[in-house]
Amino acid sequence: MAKQIVCRRLSEQAPSEVGQVRERVLVDRVWPEGVRRGDAPVDEWLRDVAPSAELQRWYGRDLRRFDEFRRRYLAELDAHAHQPAAARLRDLAEHSSLTLLTATRDVEHSHTAVLADWLTTPEDRGPGSPTADAPEPGPDASGPRPRGTRAAVTAAVAGLNPGALAFVMGTGIVSTGLYANGARTASTALLWVAVAGFAVLVPGYGWRLLRHRQRFLADFLGPQAFAFLTLAISSNVLAARLAPSGHAAVAGAFLAFGALGWMLLDYGIPLALITTLRRSPSIDQVNGTWFLWAVGSESVALAAAALAAVTSGHLLPTLAVVCWSVGLMQYLLTAAIVLARLLARPVRPEGLMTSVWIFMGAAALIVLAGVRLISLPSGSLMLARPVIVGSAVVLWAFSSWLIPLLLAFGVWRHAVRRLPLRYDLGWWNLVFPIGMYAVATHELGRATGTSWMITVGRWEVWTAAVVWVVVFAAMVAAALRPRLTSRLGPGSRPSRAADREGSPVRFSSTRPPP
Repeated sequence: MAKQIVCRRLSEQAPSEVGQVRERVLVDRVWPEGVRRGDAPVDEWLRDVAPSAELQRWYGRDLRRFDEFRRRYLAELDAHAHQPAAARLRDLAEHSSLTLLTATRDVEHSHTAVLADWLTTPEDRGPGSPTADAPEPGPDASGPRPRGTRAAVTAAVAGLNPGALAFVMGTGIVSTGLYANGARTASTALLWVAVAGFAVLVPGYGWRLLRHRQRFLADFLGPQAFAFLTLAISSNVLAARLAPSGHAAVAGAFLAFGALGWMLLDYGIPLALITTLRRSPSIDQVNGTWFLWAVGSESVALAAAALAAVTSGHLLPTLAVVCWSVGLMQYLLTAAIVLARLLARPVRPEGLMTSVWIFMGAAALIVLAGVRLISLPSGSLMLARPVIVGSAVVLWAFSSWLIPLLLAFGVWRHAVRRLPLRYDLGWWNLVFPIGMYAVATHELGRATGTSWMITVGRWEVWTAAVVWVVVFAAMVAAALRPRLTSRLGPGSRPSRAADREGSPVRFSSTRPPP
């Protein structure tokens, strides 16, 4: 049976806790300002169990959003990034009385209250748990319902990140770079990894839309909405990789899927964000994933140009030129918005996500798509080659200038502000821009006859491959860590009685001042 859980503010006094053996756990992501760590009445700080910075910004303490905030937070607790801290908190709740501490003023409408409810609900049937959304077995079912793999898959689908296909994008572009470098075996291996990831994740999106429609729509109308464009971008990246290796038919199929997805999402996402009444617009919601709006258009241009180089006709070159031009304008508009957000509003280290690297990656993609365009027959282009080449050189220079700035952001985030360097899906937002910049440098050097750029591009491709290996290893380790932790921890946990007397959750009676 779970011990009693108390939720209160860190600054409150709690005379009722005197003389009790109680674990006091701070569950905020950021240490409260003005509180010295040595003087704080805290036994343990589990920062990784708190909601993501993006979710907290979306919630904004708007009580009308609390129910949706609760659903999203419960979904986050199933994610790999939260599992070690969540498992530790559950273990504490099982074996001792617990005080959940927060700096939030309204405790009852905070993540602390959601955590307390989650801790006192049976783990296999709680709100937001994997089996809570699964259908009960039919009358012909025999034996207990399987929970291991099936529960893990259900939880993964329920909490599937809108930008999960960034993994396929990063893997696909590194495969493209290795192919250009002549490392055909390694390139083919990564191509198969990317195709396998695409084959698994795309049905996952469909399943999530059918089984968890509310969560899906909430993400579609949230700050990360543009991340859904990875669905189209990943398909186009695979098409651009397959076309030069002689798989024109398969590349055409990927391009058709990517172009259709791009058309639906490139219009649908801004239309939904502009017309919906279910959000509170704020410039603070702007983030690096908004550059995927331009990346989507440029990915169609890249795939169409790559396929046009091995086929005949005027449709694909025209599509490539139009999408390249549209993507260029979208990039300039988005860059203005993102820069205004970064310069005009304060940025916390946890809010400065790895997605800002897409700023550089989008510019590099425009360069690569432009290089593919100028390799087509002159009669099929609607733009003069000097215009495309000049734009490509300018954007390559700008993307090169961005790299030291982005590295400085990373140093400030992790070295100065000491934010832990732990794996999350956003790491693939590093792989794709680094790989894209490497390929763009190599191909722009070939197109302009600049030998040093070709040499630098080759080394950058190998650097991107190393980054891919590191991030992939971190992803595998993060996936295995919860299982290893559970095996090394207590063999079993005492079950909670369904008919416990009253609720073990109690809020502090001290109210914050108005």
